Parts: sequence; structure tokens; C-alpha cells
Amino acid sequence: MFSIKELTDFIVEAKSRTYVGDGAALPACRLGSRDIGHQRGAWRYLDSYFGGTDFAGQEAVWHDGKPRWAMNYFGRIIRRDLIDAERAGTVIKAALQTMYRDKRHFLGGTEYQHAYGCYVDSSRGATDHFSGREVIFVDGEEAYELDYRGGLIVP
Repeated sequence: MFSIKELTDFIVEAKSRTYVGDGAALPACRLGSRDIGHQRGAWRYLDSYFGGTDFAGQEAVWHDGKPRWAMNYFGRIIRRDLIDAERAGTVIKAALQTMYRDKRHFLGGTEYQHAYGCYVDSSRGATDHFSGREVIFVDGEEAYELDYRGGLIVP
């Protein structure tokens, strides 16, 4: 078995080495998906998503070959006149790198100021059951949004 702390630590490790860390792509597990993953010992993580500027995806964690945790998300550029996908990605990666490194968690409570905009992530709950939202403000206007939710998978 595993503890919530072990799971949370692995999620932070996996997230920091995949999207945020520019990890190598995996073969698509679903037609048209983009997949990226991380594995260590009994732990396995997969982030599988569709789209680019507007996108939807799911992250999942397996322990000893059994699905134990998942999160789904949908994000989009709201104001294309204020930010594009490349700049939004730059802001998100910088903010998440800081959150993973400094706070050692992946859920909300983060505000990060970047030259391209202000990133704000707020959530409620904890690793076992949560929901949240990340937003990038440019010149005080909401330019990008992403909603997420997830938690433990209990057989």
C-alpha cells in the first residue's frame, strides 16, 4: 500500500518531469492524443490530452499496476488578442516549476507574476479529492483559463 504523501510526492515528481520539464512524448494511447509519462519503481504516471490552444486531457497514476488517482482538465485561450498558446505555455511552465520546487505540491494557492501575465491557481480539497482553476490575467483581463478536478480511484 502507499500513503497520500507518497502519492502526492510522486505526482509532483511526475508533473515536474513531463509537461513542465519538457519530457519526451510517448506513443499515443488514443487516436489523436498527445501523451507524456513518467515511471519510478511501482509508480506510473500518464498525461494524455487532445488539442493545443483549446485542449482537454486526463492525468492518471498507477501503483503496482492498478489505477489509483486521476485528474481531468479543460483549458483554453479566452482572449487571443492578449495572449497566444506559446506565451500561455511559457507562463504556466514557469509558474508550475516554481510551485513544484518551492511548495512541493500541485494544488492551487499560487500566484506568479511573469512578463507575459499574472498566473493564479486556486483549488479546494487535497490529493484525495479536489477541484480547481488556473487563470492567466494580462493587463487585468482574464486571457486564459483551465478547470481541473480529480482524486483517488477507489475500487
